[in-house]
Amino acid sequence: MTSEISINHREKALSLLQADAEKILKLIKVQMDNLTMPQCPLYEEVLDTQMFGLSREIDFAVRLGLIDGLEGKELLNQLERELSVLHEASTRK
Repeated sequence: MTSEISINHREKALSLLQADAEKILKLIKVQMDNLTMPQCPLYEEVLDTQMFGLSREIDFAVRLGLIDGLEGKELLNQLERELSVLHEASTRK
């Protein structure tokens, strides 16, 4: 029963972190589409703040033992790759 609860908490933590990463991606996409260009300090501030917040969430989940540190790093790396694709697409417009 205890291992079942641990697995459930682990899956839920990873799911919540992935949802937060998706929110960041959507926020940046909306910002790029409607508000500012990637060279704008506001864009950089929002991106930095959101990425820092997500990294702190991941650190917290790792410290609680809910996810593995490598999973957390991969989640951040995946988001950074997706944001890079968005940035490249935006600069080609």
